[in-house]
Amino acid sequence: MKIALCQTSIVWENKAENIKRGRDWCKAAAEEGARLICFPEMSFTGFSMNTVKTAESEMETVRKMLSISGEYRIAIAFGWAKAAGKKAENHYTVVDGNKVLGDYVKLHPFSYSGEDRWFQKGSDTCLLALDGFVMGLTICYDLRFPELYQELSKSADLILVPANWPAARSMHWKCLLQARAIENQCYVAGINCQGDIGGLAYSGDSCLFLPDGQPGCGFARGEELLFCDLRDKAEKWQQAFPVKQDRRPQLYAGYYDIKQKDK
Repeated sequence: MKIALCQTSIVWENKAENIKRGRDWCKAAAEEGARLICFPEMSFTGFSMNTVKTAESEMETVRKMLSISGEYRIAIAFGWAKAAGKKAENHYTVVDGNKVLGDYVKLHPFSYSGEDRWFQKGSDTCLLALDGFVMGLTICYDLRFPELYQELSKSADLILVPANWPAARSMHWKCLLQARAIENQCYVAGINCQGDIGGLAYSGDSCLFLPDGQPGCGFARGEELLFCDLRDKAEKWQQAFPVKQDRRPQLYAGYYDIKQKDK
């Protein structure tokens, strides 16, 4: 399966302009034979905490992406903010034609930047299937929490990590993406934004790592589409080098239980 990672310079809080540009990216990816195009976190607003302006109650971005997906016959993965009471939710959604294949709410809001003040935590993982491949969804700061990836990789061939990851921590981005691929033995794709957005600098560095940790494609620097081919399911790699059979999840769970009892 051919996928396209769309590294964009997001026009700050300008949903209409970004969706217009997104349509062009979808058309270009479809013309190159991609089955799926993946956009960064909060794809059409940037990582804004101005939720009064950006959060949606009518899922208008989802409806627009469903229309574009049907028009160009390509599945689309994209991020958006949903109004949810006093706070919003940071969503990442995958659509294909007239169907929503999967929708995920970020489990770990980035408290260092104050995201947790404006966005509530998600409560569940998300897996979906496209053309025989199983995909897991995560968002940006989730990348720092390996337990989530171990859970997803029980089934996932590919884990997506859309982000607005600042250039100041680009080394962490590349290192953690590769680590998650190696330790979970599945494809891991990081889709970041690029340029000066909302007063922060983003270096891009979108990429895909293979299940053995080797680069499959990347690292993109400017605005561009990065094409990657998924040729084998993750199970093939996991069977060839069966690391997961030696994991001891009940033992690890005990560590957490002990820590909680000591508090």
